[in-house]
Amino acid sequence: MADMSGMGKEEAVEDLLRRHAPQVLGALVRRYGHFDAAEDAVQEALLAAARQWPESGTPDNPRGWLIRVASRRLTDLLRADEARARREETAARLELRETRAAPSDDDTLTLLFLCCDPVLAPAARVALTLRAVGGLTTAEIARAHLVPEATIAQRISRAKQKLKDRRFHQPGPGDRDARLATVLQVLYLIFNEGYTATSGPDLHRADLAREAIRLTRAVRRLLPREGAVTGLLALMLLTEARSAARTGPHGELIPLDEQDRTLWDAAAIAEGTALVEEALTEGPPGPYQLQAAIAALHDEARRAGDTDWPQILALYDLLVAQSAGSPDPMAELGRVVAVAMVHGPDSGLAALAALEPRLPHHHRLEAVRAHLLERTGATEAALTAYRTAARLTLSVPERHYLETKAARLTK
Repeated sequence: MADMSGMGKEEAVEDLLRRHAPQVLGALVRRYGHFDAAEDAVQEALLAAARQWPESGTPDNPRGWLIRVASRRLTDLLRADEARARREETAARLELRETRAAPSDDDTLTLLFLCCDPVLAPAARVALTLRAVGGLTTAEIARAHLVPEATIAQRISRAKQKLKDRRFHQPGPGDRDARLATVLQVLYLIFNEGYTATSGPDLHRADLAREAIRLTRAVRRLLPREGAVTGLLALMLLTEARSAARTGPHGELIPLDEQDRTLWDAAAIAEGTALVEEALTEGPPGPYQLQAAIAALHDEARRAGDTDWPQILALYDLLVAQSAGSPDPMAELGRVVAVAMVHGPDSGLAALAALEPRLPHHHRLEAVRAHLLERTGATEAALTAYRTAARLTLSVPERHYLETKAARLTK
């Protein structure tokens, strides 16, 4: 039995189970399908481990122990659910086979591929990924997204039903890149919702941001030479590095140019910057690499006035040109800010007017408009734009910030 000294037994077991759970589920479902039944079996194995291991000690091969127990439970579930002939055939195929087959870390990636199957709606992909791969409970996912637990439970249940009869395997060469792109998109959605919550009383939901980083690290361990994966991890680290300076003592939003940069996480910035440099050597730069390079330029500036805005604008130009076939309005909005910083607020307002048809009635577009109008001295127009932005946002900290900016213009 393995030693668990150095931290509480319960905490050590919980950490161990969290790391192994997606690999155990992946090992079962990759070979046998039955996603829903396999997840139930894995949950029972995890509960058994949580009860037994703190008292009896961790097995020398904890993942093998979990697979063995989960396989037996899955056999029982299938025997109960299937016709006799099918039941016996499945039981014979399952019996102890998993205890001999060494599970692979690739099972985590394969499980991510399955959870991000194109047949699922985007919201279902996020919920299922957090549940099956991230190990979050349905209640935790619901709290993170500020929706009723029953809504998340329904999303997950429907997703598992859609995947019920799909075989679990790595996508072939023809669709691997597309599926990986979907996985990265889901991870980035999870991170963005954690870093800047789209609604609710909190600006930052650290649990979601940390979970997205953890999962992206896991993908990078499996795909260490994929530039998009490296770039996404760099982007997350460089962005999350600023989190401690983004809010004041009462939770109020502090914009980037006003933040106390001594509060930024220097270690995360160093790691992220090194990853950017590595990502840019791993093939032509894609959107994650370019966004990470932009984030690195922001993080490397000791003062807001030291920011290399011409280089940031050049990177945004590449990013926008690269996505010409499927424009990213948020990337274009970032470019508008860079245009204004390099060429002045009037140029920024002209670029904003060209973007507006693709991002109508969005609070961030109105907030940028307000800021640029304020810089030109158009106080009344800026006041109207700040109030419009405040009305449109669902985020309480963002609304308070925009209302404060508007109030200052009335003095």
